[in-house]
Amino acid sequence: MRIIFALDKSRFFDINELGVELKKYKIEYFLVNDLDIYDRSFWSNKILKWIKKPKKFFDVVNKIKPDLVFTERTSHFASLAIDKKIPLIIFVRGDIWKEDKWEIKNNSSSNKIQEKFKEKVEEKCFNNAKIILPICNYLNEITKDKYTNKKTERMYQGINPEGWYVQEGMKLKHPCVGLLQAANLWGKAQEMLILKKVLKKMPNVTFYWAGDGPHREKINNELKEYENFKWLGPLQYPDKVREYLSEIDIYALISGLDMSPHTILEAQLMKKPVIATNIGGIPELMKNNETGFLVEKGNSNELIEKISFLLENKEKMNEMGIAGRKFVEENFSWEKIANEFVNILKREKLFKE
Repeated sequence: MRIIFALDKSRFFDINELGVELKKYKIEYFLVNDLDIYDRSFWSNKILKWIKKPKKFFDVVNKIKPDLVFTERTSHFASLAIDKKIPLIIFVRGDIWKEDKWEIKNNSSSNKIQEKFKEKVEEKCFNNAKIILPICNYLNEITKDKYTNKKTERMYQGINPEGWYVQEGMKLKHPCVGLLQAANLWGKAQEMLILKKVLKKMPNVTFYWAGDGPHREKINNELKEYENFKWLGPLQYPDKVREYLSEIDIYALISGLDMSPHTILEAQLMKKPVIATNIGGIPELMKNNETGFLVEKGNSNELIEKISFLLENKEKMNEMGIAGRKFVEENFSWEKIANEFVNILKREKLFKE
């Protein structure tokens, strides 16, 4: 069996690890940048990319002859796969319908035209996909409400536990809490502003934020007045991320909405207790009171309470760290996710021996 994974290039690292596991089932996999099918002319990148049929697409699929195309976004590549009668699976990683409303829009005429084409392609892809795979149970319910007649199944994002081990190199001031999250969507990032009250109440604890995005300045402008807040910028993945997670005392994810943030899995594999906002699919990625604590959105007092408790109870921190790694190893390894994926293909009669 041959599968094309049509993805953003930034996703090749993770999906390659899934592909390695799929080889055990005699599945050949091919990583393809789904945007790398156009020429570089202005109109191809702006308007015509939604309607023309690039020769490069047909060169790729005619050479590989895939039995299946797996994609994470409703791109023109996915639309062309449908036209060519190649079974399509869409892996949905976020609440794209809500997140789309949070994006900074360019209201130029050409952009409005692009948005219309984008919406049309999105509906075509979802309505014609063989199956939709939301990344968590929370998102699966949202997706089922949007596409009541489509088959959906939850499929978690996996991780390779062996790739997460102590790596020295970064030195931080202790005690400290580490955040590792992007600031791409304001609806997610703005929750970090509750840290203003936390920083004020906990001057002896240093809070480090690793991440970047278009809303980074908004966050930094609000928090930089506190001496115990430090912005580290984006970190090289995975080495610098391992160094960071090796050094921090507690990992925190303070978000307005998230489905399945990979950093929670990474932090638990690094044996760090996790404190995270109780929203979206986050509760599915950890065990409240066992591998860390969930705190309610907007509740800075609860966040202060949980951080203080952990810093005052080192033994509990260690217990949660050990439990966290075991939990992720047992539930989110790529070996386990690959097996679940193959079983989905078999149930849907998409698997070929």
